[in-house]
Amino acid sequence: MEFSIKSGSPEKQRSACVVVGVFESRKLTLPAELLDKAANGYISDIVRRGDMEGKAGSTLLLHNVPGTLCDRVLMVGLGKEKDFREKEFIGAIRTTVKTLNETGAFDASIFLTELAVKKRSIGWRVRQTAMIALEATYKFDQFKSKKDEVRRPLRKLTLGVERRNELAQSEEALSQGIAIAEGMALAKDLGNLPPNICHPSYLAERAQAMAEEFGLGCEILERDDMEKLGMHSLLSVARGAHQPPKLIVLNYKGSKASEKPLVLVGKGVTFDTGGISLKPGADMDQMKYDMCGAASVLGTMQAVARMQLPINLTVIVPATENMPGGNATRPGDIVASMSGQTIEILNTDAEGRLILCDALTYAERFEPDTVIDVATLTGACVVALGGIASGLFANKDGLARELLEAGDEAHDRAWHMPLWDDYQELLKSPFADMANIGGRWGGAVTAACFLSRFTKKFDWAHLDIAGTAWKSGAEKGATGRPVPLLTHYILQLAGKLN
Repeated sequence: MEFSIKSGSPEKQRSACVVVGVFESRKLTLPAELLDKAANGYISDIVRRGDMEGKAGSTLLLHNVPGTLCDRVLMVGLGKEKDFREKEFIGAIRTTVKTLNETGAFDASIFLTELAVKKRSIGWRVRQTAMIALEATYKFDQFKSKKDEVRRPLRKLTLGVERRNELAQSEEALSQGIAIAEGMALAKDLGNLPPNICHPSYLAERAQAMAEEFGLGCEILERDDMEKLGMHSLLSVARGAHQPPKLIVLNYKGSKASEKPLVLVGKGVTFDTGGISLKPGADMDQMKYDMCGAASVLGTMQAVARMQLPINLTVIVPATENMPGGNATRPGDIVASMSGQTIEILNTDAEGRLILCDALTYAERFEPDTVIDVATLTGACVVALGGIASGLFANKDGLARELLEAGDEAHDRAWHMPLWDDYQELLKSPFADMANIGGRWGGAVTAACFLSRFTKKFDWAHLDIAGTAWKSGAEKGATGRPVPLLTHYILQLAGKLN
């Protein structure tokens, strides 16, 4: 889809459709008033008759409105004016794009971006509109022999800004929104791919292709390399799989070499049967999404490289399958991690932490400023937070606050969870330095506590995205989260968030 920014009057727009808003009090927004004035009260008359009451989510499509140069006018209900905030703005944009895509209007001028949203700048409104528009038109149908055809799909959006002095800020925000949306699309594509295609070697190939496209450093560690490094925790998960494990490392250098990098670590279990601790068969197909942490950090890397942000960023993806078999790791086995700490594996379905701990130790060699790992780690986090917020753990409260703020800005929210030493007691093992599970209760917390034992040398945060990385049911598919949260955090670090 093509995007552009424009400052001008709605009645003068030559496009297939002009989009304006109406509040529930039947009050027209300023762009709608300008259209109404040009049309000699045509629009206000329709509103007075009750054809458009302005309820949130409602729409009314008008053809051949007098005094205008566009083919159609789409009126979008905004709800009560006093309640119009971030959530309502996002809902209005999503309704707009969905409706436009169904009307056959191949290009449109949206004047909803001129609406004031409390504590949100024009940059935020433009960035969100681009992200929502591309997300709303995303499709994953490459494996269907017959595609679902859309009659004249939406191809171009022009976003209206009220003042000319907002154009430069809006153009930058538009570029950011497109880059973030494309990073989300990559994360969704990787998550939605079937596991017979998206295996560790495929992820490595996609990383290498990204490196070539954006001039990134790329290194792929094979099983022998991991053996030499002592990554026996990671390799214990891969023992039952025929697909070889990979440790994928990408480096982006956007700042001076002396600046310490941000490191993102993404869990890349491309299919998780649970291993010997086999999962129930129902919905096991959704375990292809167990690599959404890897998908999200790769999507974030693509967005950062596309925006050419002035930071140094390293992405590490430990990638493997978790399969049962005669050579698979058993409950009760003890392995040594790369850090030298030993782990008693009580449940082979708690495998994400086993691959992440070695990747976190490997991250030390980059002398990072901060490390953030992203993982579909625990069902307990889904029980705690559902599909609304990701679980956030951190060994520095300041880092947690920065990530929470980025999530709020991106509308990709997280919730700060405890990481108290009291929970560490649950990981005690009589035979090794620790067990890989801590019992039935507080599972998301004990998983984070396990990872914290491998993060003593840097500031660290952990995002448990088990509830937010994909949806089930009628909307089944990867969500692309938390790419928006991560990219907004990096935009904050780079001083580029307007």
